[in-house]
Amino acid sequence: MSNDSSARIVAELRAWIRDAAPGAQLPSSRRLVAEYAASPVTVQKALRRLVAEGLVESRPGVGSFVRAVRPARGPDFGWQTAALRGRRADLAKVAAPLQTPPPEAQALHAGYPGPDLLPERLVRAALGRAARGAAATSRPPAAGLAELRAWFATELADAAPARLSAVTPSDVIVAPGSQSALASIFRALAAPGQPLLIESPTYWGAIQAGRQAGVELVPVPSDAQGPDPAQVDRSFRETGARAFYAQPSFANPTGAHWSQQRGDEVLAVVRAHDAFLVEDDWAHDFGIDAEVLPLAARDDTGHVVYLRSLTKSVSPAIRVAAVIARGPARERILADRAAESMYVSGLLQQAAVEVVSDPGWRSHLRRLRGQLRERRDLLVAAVREHAPALTLDVVPPGGLHLWARLPDGVDADQLVRDCAADGVWVAAGDEWFPAEPPAPYLRLTYIGPEPSGYPAAAAVVERAVRRQSGQSG
Repeated sequence: MSNDSSARIVAELRAWIRDAAPGAQLPSSRRLVAEYAASPVTVQKALRRLVAEGLVESRPGVGSFVRAVRPARGPDFGWQTAALRGRRADLAKVAAPLQTPPPEAQALHAGYPGPDLLPERLVRAALGRAARGAAATSRPPAAGLAELRAWFATELADAAPARLSAVTPSDVIVAPGSQSALASIFRALAAPGQPLLIESPTYWGAIQAGRQAGVELVPVPSDAQGPDPAQVDRSFRETGARAFYAQPSFANPTGAHWSQQRGDEVLAVVRAHDAFLVEDDWAHDFGIDAEVLPLAARDDTGHVVYLRSLTKSVSPAIRVAAVIARGPARERILADRAAESMYVSGLLQQAAVEVVSDPGWRSHLRRLRGQLRERRDLLVAAVREHAPALTLDVVPPGGLHLWARLPDGVDADQLVRDCAADGVWVAAGDEWFPAEPPAPYLRLTYIGPEPSGYPAAAAVVERAVRRQSGQSG
């Protein structure tokens, strides 16, 4: 008989799976449609839920199969619980933005642009040229290739007022991505147990890096305009901290963008406390309606430790970032980097040089910004029309994300699971808070494939919210 819901299909397939051997193939979608007199959409929804529950694995073009499980009496790893006692249990899982959805899912959770937003032709050509040169077989300097360090220095120096001393290549340290760089920066600037001021909410990777470094994270509330300079000053005075991590341009996840006045006020507070401002300029290449004016370009006294990555604008396969610092702080960061990884692959560094020095690089950035504007506006429109339960306080002038507040009382983790079962992957906002979140949030990215699917994806989120609130529709 006809069945308008996938619930019956899910229930009966669960029973079938309990008696099936691991690896057994489920009936085809066509057969399930006929057996249950259901639509193909209903059948696919049921299969996605079984995948989300870990009972089934989907092999595109082949079919769906009972997921292989470990024997009931497998090896006993219980001894590890005692051996790992005292280690950080909150670092024991992969963050939501790094998790891989099934191929058919609408991915609104990840932080890396899809291939259609990257300079694929430039990257392939650059890797080929780099592989044919000396970088393929030689060890680069610990601080990085001279040509790449010079490029990063020039990029920042060009934004600096003429009255300030210019940034030089000797101020630059190349790192294998911003995550590794953050860990080294935090270890160099704060000893274990010491306080480190950090915006809240903020980049989840910075929170993890701080915890790994063993520092005490002190949240500083931040809104669409950035943190209140008076609150930053109060936090420095009350804690005795000597460093503040912030994202002045298109913050992840909120999209906040500091005005030049706000940046100068915060920098003045940092200087007054003889402290460091760790400026994470991760979205330097992702300006849509605003330009990036790094605070580091207005500092020549060593108070700003500047971080910029090429990973998201060039390719996730080329994990290259730069730290720009002066004085003893630079030497400590370099020593930490050398102790952790000795040097960054010369092949990847040379490939990065080849990309950013190609005339097509600037053309790519102009095209990318237009694509990001279009996708951002499409997702904003989809949320406002099809997911009115979500609140968007800010339409970000740059970056890659929307930060959406859920109605009070919604269980964000359960909502994420419900959306995944319906083929839409989103990220709960808890991971972006160094302390307890004040309300439930979602981070939605507009860089995944198929932007034409944004309206349908937003409708899935709305239905998941309504289910929790007991509403129909």
